[in-house]
Amino acid sequence: MPGEFLPLPDTSPSPMHMRLGPIVQGRVPDGDSVTIGLIGRGIGASLTPRMHEAEGARLGLDYRYHLIDFDTLGLADDQLRHVLNEVRELGFAGINVTYPFKQAIVPLIDQIAPDAEAIGAVNSVVFRAGKAVGHNTDNWGFAKSFRVGLPDVACKRVLQLGAGGAGAAVAHALLECGVQTLAIVDIVPQRAEALAADLRALFGAEVTASSDPSTEARVADGIVNTTPVGMAKLPGMPIAAELLEQRHWVADVIYFPLETAFMAEARRRGCEVLSGAGMAVYQAVRALELFTGLEADASAMEATFRAAVSR
Repeated sequence: MPGEFLPLPDTSPSPMHMRLGPIVQGRVPDGDSVTIGLIGRGIGASLTPRMHEAEGARLGLDYRYHLIDFDTLGLADDQLRHVLNEVRELGFAGINVTYPFKQAIVPLIDQIAPDAEAIGAVNSVVFRAGKAVGHNTDNWGFAKSFRVGLPDVACKRVLQLGAGGAGAAVAHALLECGVQTLAIVDIVPQRAEALAADLRALFGAEVTASSDPSTEARVADGIVNTTPVGMAKLPGMPIAAELLEQRHWVADVIYFPLETAFMAEARRRGCEVLSGAGMAVYQAVRALELFTGLEADASAMEATFRAAVSR
């Protein structure tokens, strides 16, 4: 993406000084443009900017989308508040938020939409009327992708790996899609327990936190990865390969790379699979509509995504 984003030397007691101007190449957002950013770590391969900018152009907008990668820029997690303030001051229309900030950003915004509040995570922040309002489009994005990509799979029991920001959204979507029993495993057991308790209270469903993925996999119809394991910056498998069986359907929320080790192993074992592509497209559709107030063309955004992946 264009430009360079450099933290300035700290010459005062303030925790951070930075200049976001270079990342927009000196083009300060104005009333005739829509400027959006994506905040996260390890996001250099993200295809979200291409989808947004292509659809923005199709809608006749001067639409600019910039990556703000904390890894590339050498920023600490606790600088999230300063980045958020900076993009607001520059006149961004909104930001998308990805790993690992979907939950950390919640206390930093002015308002939170009911969907995001129920999930406890935000992946889209709209700046409007002087306020930062948080939304969650991951939930709708995964649910839509699941219904389209795995319409007839058994949903009696599902094992979900991960209880972070993406995990919370996906768990809501799975229950909304008819999953009867959901077991959640997370590297931080307390996080899985808290999410399971919230889901039981909200849905009245059978949701448990587990520390034994092998036992859960043996009785599960499907397995969903919502952890960052498998991303380009965190390669590997989120679960032992031998736990995957042909009878399982398998889903991943990661899309860069599109074919994670988890997806490749599942295909090799004959599982029905759902990559992160659908969720990536559909969450972007909903986010763009929030940012612009215009109706996005999902098929056009998917075509942009597929073209970018095939390069």
